[in-house]
Amino acid sequence: MRRARRFNINGILVNAAALALVLSYALPYVYLLMTSIKPAADVQQIPPSFLPAVVSLENFREVLQSSALPKAFASSLAVAVLTTVFSLAAAVPAAYVATQYRRRITTLFLLFALVTRMVPSVSLGVPLFQLLKSLGLLDTIPGLVLAHTSAAVPLALLLMSAFFEGVPKELEEAARIDGCTRFQAFRKIILPVMIGGIAVTALFTFITSWNEFLYALLLTSEATKTAPIVIAEYNSVYGLAWGAMTAAAVLYSLPVIVVTLALQKQIVGGLTFGAVKG
Repeated sequence: MRRARRFNINGILVNAAALALVLSYALPYVYLLMTSIKPAADVQQIPPSFLPAVVSLENFREVLQSSALPKAFASSLAVAVLTTVFSLAAAVPAAYVATQYRRRITTLFLLFALVTRMVPSVSLGVPLFQLLKSLGLLDTIPGLVLAHTSAAVPLALLLMSAFFEGVPKELEEAARIDGCTRFQAFRKIILPVMIGGIAVTALFTFITSWNEFLYALLLTSEATKTAPIVIAEYNSVYGLAWGAMTAAAVLYSLPVIVVTLALQKQIVGGLTFGAVKG
């Protein structure tokens, strides 16, 4: 009886700690959402209130009627999707070769990818600016995709390498015995097994590009300005438009939430891949 009661107390404590952790992460976003549906006059009130006295959608109407924000959202989406596709196309086969065919050169390759992730983005901004300027790609979608991909590929490579470490080499050997080439074994056997890991990598790559601010600030102006830049511009010399900024931020967070929910089964499978290996 005492043991059952002790287990119940432990369960309650664990659930309470988990709930507190979830609330600590959710509270800033909930406050953002509450602020976005307040009338403009209530947003600036002192002391501030957490819940809106009146629910209003005027902030959302303002940002949606803006000519800059929808175009910026389209630019952000195009850049994030293309960056994710190109990064996975480069990182998935590279990570497989580097982990399944261990050589000194492949180990150095992975180490180089790790080192490039440690380099601050601000130190690469000027070289990228000069490079894209010489190629005529400043303030273009391809130029920004190139910059984002250069930062996303090392991350995708390291993530996929960790997932491929859990793939038994016997899978490819069995496929080779059945008459498959190495490429056929990779395409027909290995890739289906790695759907979860690819989904996790795709999500993190997408979020990295979607949230990127520095390169978009340095490499774009009016033609391909992304949403983070437009949202930041609500803080101007004329004041800070809290209502419009929070509404734009809520809208900007929706694609990531939708993508995460759409890939949740694959993400859970990818995160637990190899957990029971052996």
